Amino acid sequence: MGAPEFKVTDLLKQHNVKVFSSNYSLYGDLSYRVMKILEHFTPCVEVYSIDEAFMNFEGMQIDNFHDYGLQIKNRVKKWTSIPTSIGFAPSKALSKVANKIARKFPEHTNGVYVIDTDEKRIKALKWTKIDDIWGIGARLSKKMKTKNILRAYDFVQPYNEAFIKKEMGVVGLRLKYELEGKSVIDIEEPKNKKSIAITRSFEQSINEYAELKERISTFATVCSEKLRKQKSCCYNVIIYLRKDKYKNPNDRYNFYKMQSLPFATNSSITISNTAIKMLQEIYTEGEIYKKAGVIVTQIIPEDKKQFHLFEEENPKHLLLMKIMDDFQLKTGERKIKLANQDLKRTWKMKQNHLSKRYTTNIKEILEVKC
Repeated sequence: MGAPEFKVTDLLKQHNVKVFSSNYSLYGDLSYRVMKILEHFTPCVEVYSIDEAFMNFEGMQIDNFHDYGLQIKNRVKKWTSIPTSIGFAPSKALSKVANKIARKFPEHTNGVYVIDTDEKRIKALKWTKIDDIWGIGARLSKKMKTKNILRAYDFVQPYNEAFIKKEMGVVGLRLKYELEGKSVIDIEEPKNKKSIAITRSFEQSINEYAELKERISTFATVCSEKLRKQKSCCYNVIIYLRKDKYKNPNDRYNFYKMQSLPFATNSSITISNTAIKMLQEIYTEGEIYKKAGVIVTQIIPEDKKQFHLFEEENPKHLLLMKIMDDFQLKTGERKIKLANQDLKRTWKMKQNHLSKRYTTNIKEILEVKC
């Protein structure tokens, strides 16, 4: 896992392994479809990641959670053809454990496992390795093992509480209570992001300023779109450049620069111009760059924006951004762009093995031959 393709090329050919490039349009659309299906079974759904969600059934009358889980699993499978596993428990951390059991033993659980008794909880904790507990990373697991905390069951023992509090603070104690079946980590309502980052590796190395400028402008524009989508503005813009570290392994290869704006904005023009100005300051002619990014921070709600007497954004930007957003929403494509952007492509990545965007591009829709 995580090995570069060129190191395992012979192995891939030997076992006839198919290789595909990342297909973000397809992943994002299918993830959205799955999450909307989950909302048919409870209105309280927290989307945790692109392929994971927490569901709260408090106040609902469900006689058999295993059967209910099978209904969810079968609906997702029928409507999207995506296999899933489902874990039920009194707390979020325990539901993660239940889900792992469902996924690990599909022949016994049919992909659904319910921890609804203390006997099941203890048995599950004794089975779960410390490395597999939600929120325990590699560094923490090493420390836990030095104290002979090898399983989740060891983690919840009273004599280990002082050590957990010392190493993890309140977060560790909350995790301990969760594994004991006490729900202390609530389902989170969707919130606006505190920062938005668009970073990408390039299709091929770049050393020309004009190419780098186009990429930075595009990343800044997408950040602005995301700000407007969640009805927010930002005060800070950060750009990130990464050189090819293998060319000169002893040299610095990561570069950041931040600029604070005199007013909050979500204008693609303002954010792009700010990012390009910083690029001029940190770009080095002749250097080879592999990756770049734009990050916007200090985000506030759009309706909380304060206007300034002496320095303010051009009011025409607001109408122009609305026209751009409306056109993209209607067509699904970024056809209206800033003049320094590539009009043909937004993302430029190595995607030599890209599968079709079956659900988002009419030209690549799935064909059924009868």
